[in-house]
Amino acid sequence: MIKADGKVFILNTNNTTYAFRVLETGQLEHLYYGRLIHEDEPSVLNEKRAFAPGNTVTYNSEHPELTLEDVRLETSAIGKGDFREPMVEVICADGSSTLDFVYDSYQVINCKPELQGLPSSYDEDDNAKTLEVTLKDKNHGFTLVLSYSVFEECDVITRTARFINSSDESVKLTRMLSMILDYDRAGLKVTSFHGSWTREMNKADMILTAGKLVNSSFTGTSSNRCNPFFMVSEADTTESDGDVWGFNLVYSGNHYSATEVSPWRKTRVAYGINPQNFSWTLEAGEEFQAPEAVLTYSGAGYRQMSLNMHDFVREHITRGTWKYKERPILINSWEASYFDFTDKSLVKLAKTAKDTGMELFVMDDGWFGERNDDKRALGDWDIVNTKKLPGGLEGLAKKINDLGLMFGLWVEPEMINVDSELYRKHPEWAIDIPGMDHAEGRNQRLLDLCNPEVVDYMIDRMSEVFATPGLSYIKWDMNRNFSDYYSKYLPAEKQQEVSHRYVLGFYRLLRILAEKFPDILMEGCASGGNRFDLGALCYYPQIWASDNTDAVSRLTIQNGYSYAYPQSTYTAHVSACPNHQTLRVTPIESRFAVASFGVLGYELNLNDAKSEDIASVKAQIELYKTYRKTLQFGDFYRLKDGNIYEWSIVDKNKNTAVTMLMQREIMAGEQYLRIDQAGLDNDSKYHFFGRKLEYNLKGFGDLVNTVAPVHIKQDGVLHNVIAKFVKMPGENEDFVASGDTLNNVGVKLSQSFVGTGYNEQVRYFPDFGARLYFAEKI
Repeated sequence: MIKADGKVFILNTNNTTYAFRVLETGQLEHLYYGRLIHEDEPSVLNEKRAFAPGNTVTYNSEHPELTLEDVRLETSAIGKGDFREPMVEVICADGSSTLDFVYDSYQVINCKPELQGLPSSYDEDDNAKTLEVTLKDKNHGFTLVLSYSVFEECDVITRTARFINSSDESVKLTRMLSMILDYDRAGLKVTSFHGSWTREMNKADMILTAGKLVNSSFTGTSSNRCNPFFMVSEADTTESDGDVWGFNLVYSGNHYSATEVSPWRKTRVAYGINPQNFSWTLEAGEEFQAPEAVLTYSGAGYRQMSLNMHDFVREHITRGTWKYKERPILINSWEASYFDFTDKSLVKLAKTAKDTGMELFVMDDGWFGERNDDKRALGDWDIVNTKKLPGGLEGLAKKINDLGLMFGLWVEPEMINVDSELYRKHPEWAIDIPGMDHAEGRNQRLLDLCNPEVVDYMIDRMSEVFATPGLSYIKWDMNRNFSDYYSKYLPAEKQQEVSHRYVLGFYRLLRILAEKFPDILMEGCASGGNRFDLGALCYYPQIWASDNTDAVSRLTIQNGYSYAYPQSTYTAHVSACPNHQTLRVTPIESRFAVASFGVLGYELNLNDAKSEDIASVKAQIELYKTYRKTLQFGDFYRLKDGNIYEWSIVDKNKNTAVTMLMQREIMAGEQYLRIDQAGLDNDSKYHFFGRKLEYNLKGFGDLVNTVAPVHIKQDGVLHNVIAKFVKMPGENEDFVASGDTLNNVGVKLSQSFVGTGYNEQVRYFPDFGARLYFAEKI
């Protein structure tokens, strides 16, 4: 709900209020963002001013009490006394950079408008309302439009801004952020998510009492170095209690967030496109649209903030055929064969996958041109490698479809190898600086998506690939960070526009293909999670979370993603051991337990797998299909992290819950463990149970000799024979309990093995051990 009268503006969701007002001088003063309050005229929230602090710049002689440096503002620029992070910076035709935006008008729009050239949130039911506030620059006549869209059910407010050159001369934007938000206190905790390739989404906390904390990307993508999502919270906020604000950006390029504490202990958050190496020239009458920022508030801790974000992403970011559709279980050929495959070897792998219950076969890199390694042929999408695939894509797709599987394909449309037919024809289409050495990355260069001709060409090539009969899925990869920012299409004075123009070209390419092929499931990938953001999710319903498939590593990675992104948006695979990224060996049931808390897939050579592993995979897939809707679209709860991780997903009707428990390292002598639950119906009864599993006798080592009538040599012939036929029974958890008991007390599990004995009442829970538990409403 939006209340506005030109003086005070109040934006209410079901549980939150956002309020600001117009000062006498015309600036917009932020008043409040937090729990829902009921004030039509919230004057109690106004800061009272009599005299400006010493050594400050006052706004004008008529208001000597007002210094913008000590006002919580809705927007800010430089030149009028506010020395904190600005939202907008310009170089005007006369060389000056001072802006003085004051209130002009407002309008309320009964829908959520689309943004020009950029993806944004949407509302199919037109329940969202949008407030647009227009400001005018007193010095040059520029126009700044601030937009606020209210999604009441999700407790989300989105913000964006549009700069219009309503003057008669050109102006150069050197910073154009999407929003600023000012708090009336310091000492808040900033939580951000950092990493690198195979180490995405590591959570980092910092309590900011002074100074400035910047989280940004300059890789040309949203990046695995620093995801755009971050949180600001009270220092003592927990999963289930305390104030927390979540921020995300619907943008896939260089982003920037700065959290800064002023001398008067106010905290400012500034957020949007990274101003580093950015400028944009606007001629008279032209405008620039900033990306959309997403804000949510929870007074009930991080858990509720995440639930808000998850619902918003599912309902108002992901879209199309696959928005609510259960995602297929796939087998990807990459770790099974890399570049070395034939038509026959792929079909053989697909047959085995089909026998285990998988639904989608994906052929990864290596199917086009002379693509036998990663040094050549990128860009040659019109040349199928008929040495590997004599029948071409269509022939392989038919063979896969005839097995009863969907067929999927890997592409990397934004890249080009110098050793490719496309580069030899069009070297001017690559992003590099003529006559200068080029910094290479993964033996490839970026195609210049600033150039509309390049985008048009790639739309045509990808349309030919996507139109392959029988094709149901595309994995869209992007393995190259930006280095030499330069477009041969643009003149010298526009080279600082390259990063943003590239993103706009990327969005046009994706949007047209998504519209032409609405039934194809597109999965995003950028060396794993190098472009995992809300902008990409507007076109890809799911994104490959990380190239790291190690189950232990994935605990941290997927836990990080869970703060902002629902589990239907990140994919996770069960792979072979020793793991290809870490060489770690983990039980196949643990690999499955972690991967099932994303969109499940497999990435291993099933043809070389042991029969017992094949049997495990078959049982895993059968189980996953039973609970797939809950696992992909239910409410996600983080319950433990550290040495032991616990996640739970509860379906929207609170009928079913699936809970995962995984241990990194066994702690000697610790035999008791409680499993927590959340989100169940307090007034209902539930059947709580675990999987009945058996364990390899060899996991108990030389202890077998404490019960064997003859000595058994470790890993000897007799040991292996016995282990093949004798399995150790696992513990059984099975009982009925009320929802309030499960939510508030949890479940005390069977004792763990501590070296003093083992039977069916003991939990075999070694290093990297995992369990899945289920609660079903009676």
